Amino acid sequence: MRPHANRTYLFTPGNHQRRVEKALGLDADAVILDLEDAVAVAEKVATRAIVRDILARPRQCAGFVRVNAYDTEFCHGDIDAIVTGDLDGVVLPKLESAADIKSVDWLLSNLERDRGLPVGGIEIMPIIETATGVVNIREIATAGTRVRRLAFGGGDYTRDLGMEWSLGEAELLPVRSEVVLASRHGGLEPPVDTVFIHIKEHEAFQASCELVRGLGFQGKMCIHPDQVPVTNSVFTPTAETIAWSVKIVEAFEEAEKAGVASIQVDGYFVDYPIVEKAQRTLDTATLLRDLGKI
Repeated sequence: MRPHANRTYLFTPGNHQRRVEKALGLDADAVILDLEDAVAVAEKVATRAIVRDILARPRQCAGFVRVNAYDTEFCHGDIDAIVTGDLDGVVLPKLESAADIKSVDWLLSNLERDRGLPVGGIEIMPIIETATGVVNIREIATAGTRVRRLAFGGGDYTRDLGMEWSLGEAELLPVRSEVVLASRHGGLEPPVDTVFIHIKEHEAFQASCELVRGLGFQGKMCIHPDQVPVTNSVFTPTAETIAWSVKIVEAFEEAEKAGVASIQVDGYFVDYPIVEKAQRTLDTATLLRDLGKI
């Protein structure tokens, strides 16, 4: 499994100057400038130029843009307007088929080529947020495109299925598990989880982060600045976790030299799967450290 360092993706309306400036000054790993739900229909076309100008500014975080969905009249124009050397990734909402993601990949490749950019350099992060998207998710994950990771969107998913989006989010467990499973099946990075809409419920948000980390997600999309430090903290290996992982890896390496492939470390059974998980934690911590995030 690939090491990863994308814990927080903070949404901000592409046409709201004050919110954009605040978002870019936070410690989010990526800021998503929104052209979709946060922008009124009458403002969508004009916001493209604003977003392109924002991307050209100096920043410490990755710059992503959520375009409008593939089946809307705005998607093609959105992508055409924002593809420059300043764009790190496109967030593609409501993705429902492998054919659609291949089409967007093809469009990006041609725009990159025409504009003298490295072909494949701009990421696509699809959001799976409809019943059809979930049914087709394994085909999407194995479509052979530039997609590095999937994201899950709980708002549109629960709306599409007529579900109640509860504070405890128990109803999302099956689909979250499928997103993680499909990502692994497709050889992708661990996925990114949905936003959390109960902005004032801080304990519930912490619990949501811890739950999806345990399920195998690498981070969350955020809709409020207060959610960024909590998400970063939960999805960053602690010093204790790193020390424990080092202990497991080192003890197992010594045992393996002696021809032993299963041992106990402080009463904890350790074999190859456990060592692999510990090494994965160390790889992620190393990447975060190299990027100056811990």
